[in-house]
Amino acid sequence: MGDERGERAEGPRRHRDLGGALTAFADRLLVVCPGCGGRAVVVPRPDLPAPRYGSELLFMPRRLACGGCGLVREWNAERKGTALVGAVLGESDDPFFGRPLWLRTPCVGHVLWAYNAAHVEALAAYVGATMRERGPFSPTSSMIARLPEWMKRGRHRAPVLAGLATLAELAEHSSPADRSPAAHPDGGRPRPHDARLFTSEPW
Repeated sequence: MGDERGERAEGPRRHRDLGGALTAFADRLLVVCPGCGGRAVVVPRPDLPAPRYGSELLFMPRRLACGGCGLVREWNAERKGTALVGAVLGESDDPFFGRPLWLRTPCVGHVLWAYNAAHVEALAAYVGATMRERGPFSPTSSMIARLPEWMKRGRHRAPVLAGLATLAELAEHSSPADRSPAAHPDGGRPRPHDARLFTSEPW
């Protein structure tokens, strides 16, 4: 009852979905290092120019780097003729190297995950809202519109927010001992994904 009275006093928390895609958070992915099990980061190769469009982040060469053990790995999109086969976002593993995301935690019978701290913040803003509005955009392009139903349910608001708070805390840590039980290594096997092609000159 205390929460309801506070909500009536302060007014509903609003969230307006502006149609942002998941690619907005794909510039920096926190993953489990295949070397030491600590936190590593997956980013576009730093010697390349910044992408002009968010979709380019799915095809740009990537680097996995671990500040704990110093491991570095490189990823390049598969080429089919003159086209590149890009990564597919939307699962709890990193789509470039196949590593478990660092930000994973159990939540209401599912795995709650995020790519980085900014992604956690965006999800918390939506989940914590008691009044949700959709903008004039195609729902197929919106990260919010494509969230699983269990995250959108009002009765799950409190546990999902608690899970997001756990992810926000995990984002501040990097040692193997800090890793969430849900972020267990899986041998680095890349997950199968459908081919998304982007015609391009070589990077």
